[in-house]
Amino acid sequence: MTAGNQQERPSDLASSTQIPVELGSYLAGFTDGEGSFNVSFRRRNDYFVPWKASVSFNISQRDDSMCRLFQQTIGCGTIRYRKDGVCYFEVTDLRDFIEIVVPFFRRFPLRSKKRFDFEALERIARMMESGDHLTSEGLGRIIEIRRPMNNGGKRKYSEEEILSSLRPMESSEAIRQAPWSGTQG
Repeated sequence: MTAGNQQERPSDLASSTQIPVELGSYLAGFTDGEGSFNVSFRRRNDYFVPWKASVSFNISQRDDSMCRLFQQTIGCGTIRYRKDGVCYFEVTDLRDFIEIVVPFFRRFPLRSKKRFDFEALERIARMMESGDHLTSEGLGRIIEIRRPMNNGGKRKYSEEEILSSLRPMESSEAIRQAPWSGTQG
């Protein structure tokens, strides 16, 4: 399956309760070593709050067999091939993360400190599900939760850059003057 066919569900095992214990445990262990849980921000000028938050669970390998096995087993996500030959599997759809990835890692818990990244991302995903990411205050809380994830890893946009762009939106005058499209996601 390729990114062009994201809606296809390739497996009858998509429900975590149907995944064999050996396979689920193997994939969870693989994730402990090679997986990543992230929340990223992209600047969006067409949003009331000028940042779009996105959740991501991913693995990458030179050999695509693990990426394909993950996708086939959990029944969601996309596979891409980078120019350098690395295969990249990721789940970025919020609904798939909440309904498929979270139950998978609840049934097959991570054993390393990576479980804290997973738990933080689940908390962020639940906030997004409630619409908290559509407010400056909510984005501020998401940034706080994200801070220790991946040991504070490299970020495209600094916290200060994101937070400082939200501050002008805090005043009631700015809110009254800001256009509202009603189509935020």
